[in-house]
Parts: sequence; C-alpha cells; structure tokens
Amino acid sequence: MKALFLSLFILISIPGFSQEISTMDFVKTIDENREELIYYYENNWKVLRDIALEKGYIESYELMTTLEDSDSRFDVILVTRYKSEAEYNKAEERFQSIIEEVQKSGGLKLLNDLKPGEFRSLEFYATTKTMFSPCSK
Repeated sequence: MKALFLSLFILISIPGFSQEISTMDFVKTIDENREELIYYYENNWKVLRDIALEKGYIESYELMTTLEDSDSRFDVILVTRYKSEAEYNKAEERFQSIIEEVQKSGGLKLLNDLKPGEFRSLEFYATTKTMFSPCSK
C-alpha cells in the first residue's frame, strides 16, 4: 500500500505530469462592431465553455477586454484552461460534440446579420503551459 502511494506521489511530482494548458486567442474588433463581437462571444463561445466546464472538460475560461491605453493590435483575449495536456488533447473532439449538441437547439446566435468574419479578426493565438502559479498544485 505504501508503495502505491509513493508511486502516485512521484508521478504527481514529475514536472509536466499534470501542468495546466491554456489557449489564448487575441481578437481585434472590425469596423467598431464591439457590441456585435461581445454579443457573439457571450451567446456562443461562453455557452460552449459553460457546457464544457459543467462536463469537466475544461478547468476555466475568461473573456478579457483591453483597456483604452493598451496597444491596439487586439482588444479581446479569450482564454480556455485545461487541467492537463491530456485534457487539452481531447478538446477538439469534445468541443465538436458540444457544438453539435448546441446546433440542435438553434445554432449560432448573432446580434445582427453580420457574419463573424465581418466583426472580428483573430490576430494571433497562443497555447501555453503553466510552469507555476499560486493555484498550481
């Protein structure tokens, strides 16, 4: 029994074994359609993440907006956090099933008739691994 606990402790202690993975999308509003952009993310992106959170697929998510004095290359940052690289590797398949689920109940919600490509531009994205934080185990 002690050997089992020692083995589990060693596995958990190995760097990278269960490090959090985050994805970040840096988005720019096109043609001052900020209201459309926020509506889109609140009624689509957030809905998918709420379901993923409820199912335990993700650890957390955030939508952040930049302050007025920030660099204007982007104005929204979307963050999705996964408990581990293993969970991150399952994300595409899991989100696809959630999207199919949501599409059955009405699909994409837009404020106006603008398509997403008309009010937002993905400037760049990053996938990160948390090395340490106050929340790290």
